[in-house]
Amino acid sequence: MRRGTFRDETVDYAAVGATQAPDLMQYPPERSTPAHESWRLGSGEARFQTASEALLSWRAQRDGGLAVTDVRPAAGPMYSGVSFDDEGHPVAPSRLEADQRFDADGTPWVGSGTTIHVRGRVAGMKADGEFRVIFAIEEPRRVGFALGTVGGAVVTGEESFMIDWYDNDEVWFTVRAFDAPRAFLYKVYPPFVRRRRRALFQRYLRAISPLYSTPA
Repeated sequence: MRRGTFRDETVDYAAVGATQAPDLMQYPPERSTPAHESWRLGSGEARFQTASEALLSWRAQRDGGLAVTDVRPAAGPMYSGVSFDDEGHPVAPSRLEADQRFDADGTPWVGSGTTIHVRGRVAGMKADGEFRVIFAIEEPRRVGFALGTVGGAVVTGEESFMIDWYDNDEVWFTVRAFDAPRAFLYKVYPPFVRRRRRALFQRYLRAISPLYSTPA
């Protein structure tokens, strides 16, 4: 079943939240390239907590070679945004408000509505753009968030990052994304979009789990 989408004028694409659609890989947003990878990080509560804290303090991006700057939390109470169950049905937010947390250098942790600027190089090309946290989830066995492009990036779209601690005690890291080319080079050579995404996935994985296992 296809899910409807809604428009959020703070981002530059229409299919906000589509990284959570069960059929993303079969029916990606128009003119976009979807991607999905999951990796086992280990098992147990300690591994889940460590990976969750790393994710929420921007470690996937920062330790993945990208500079995260100009972090601007949303004004007012934080809202966790839209999340969905395994069948794609919307569920109640996992948390409505939270105390703002900071890492060692004073950078605010991930929070719904936060806007960030990301700089670096990916697949040999400059990465420079603004992104917005469109939802954030903190549950006893699931933690994650999604970033949507606001402007300036070579692609437009969304990527989500999830840490799950399953009932069998295994901890998994999942990244899902869809990218539509914006820069001229990516429009002319579409395979570069996939190359860029593969490079990003490997960076994120190494940042969260240096001793990563084989993708599922």
